[in-house]
Amino acid sequence: MTDTPNACIAVVDDDEALRESLAWLLDSVGLTSRAFSDGEAFLAEAPGGFDAVLLDVRMPGLSGLQVQQRMNERGDEPPVIFMTGHGDVPMAVAALKAGALDFIEKPFNHQQLIDIVQQALLTHQQRRRERERHDALQARYAALRPKEQRILVHVAEGMTSREIAEHLDISAKTVEVYRLRAMKALGAASLAELVRLCVALQLVTALPARNLADRD
Repeated sequence: MTDTPNACIAVVDDDEALRESLAWLLDSVGLTSRAFSDGEAFLAEAPGGFDAVLLDVRMPGLSGLQVQQRMNERGDEPPVIFMTGHGDVPMAVAALKAGALDFIEKPFNHQQLIDIVQQALLTHQQRRRERERHDALQARYAALRPKEQRILVHVAEGMTSREIAEHLDISAKTVEVYRLRAMKALGAASLAELVRLCVALQLVTALPARNLADRD
């Protein structure tokens, strides 16, 4: 039984019997599903609203790979599980390289399919939580004073308090006051954690090489 009872799975396949079979299987473990007979119909229904997508590789009209490409272009985030027939494995590998979570070969082992779907739901849940945490971090950063933001950038660049003070023409004590205030606002318990948060905010592209323990 899934621990995400409100999850909704999109099933995109031109085989009506398969769509019905998958709907029954997903329902048996407490999962809601919506079926689409082709990629165009699926893309017209806001794919971002689903928690996972079971997507056939070969379909009339848009292929599964083309549907995946459209989703990537639009920034749709549900994990994609490709359903492949015999001889479609090279296409499935290409789909994995383009970001698909997994693929499963027809005919399905029901338990294997359910396990893969459950993993997709867990992945989607984790991604959503990470996005929410990042959005909250960005909001806390945006609420800082401009000078606090500038000091954080310099901290992330590896500058010491003295160097920041000279650069901004303020006292080192003032730098410390602003830095500590910013740390509290962002929820950073240490200087190293503050720098990691700055990296997450893309204030710098990587952690500075300078050892944080050497800072004043």
